[in-house]
Amino acid sequence: MGTRTINGPDDLKLLVGQEVGHSDWVDVTQEMINRFADITGDHQWIHVDVERSAKESPFGTTIAHGFLTLSLITQLHSSAVRVEGGLMGLNYGLNRVRFVSPVKAGARVRGRSAVVSVDDILAGIQVTWKITVECENEPKPSIVAEWITRMYTEDPLPGGRS
Repeated sequence: MGTRTINGPDDLKLLVGQEVGHSDWVDVTQEMINRFADITGDHQWIHVDVERSAKESPFGTTIAHGFLTLSLITQLHSSAVRVEGGLMGLNYGLNRVRFVSPVKAGARVRGRSAVVSVDDILAGIQVTWKITVECENEPKPSIVAEWITRMYTEDPLPGGRS
């Protein structure tokens, strides 16, 4: 789809309640799943044992960790939407995260971003995004979450930096 550029907090506020973009498809490979397992120490067989998963898993293959799929929202969102006019942005938190359906190894996912709310805070704005991660050719999304970010348009440190 390409990245949608939103020109600052005022334009973003006009988009509350609207979907503002979706990413291109991203491959979720077995290699990616294995690397995530190594980093997190989560080597549960449904993620890393291809042979056993083919025989015993209800999914017929390995599946990505839910937290791996969740960690992709930054990449998916930033390839879909960019908000101009800030000094820096920070992750502030997540609300209502749901792992609706699994992502099978070899699948492709993309993210859809909608603006839920934009609130003024000291030195900037707080944005709540509805992020939906969809898996290609699957009827249900993989993840639905509210992602809270902060964009600072001024130095957030009282008195500035020393």
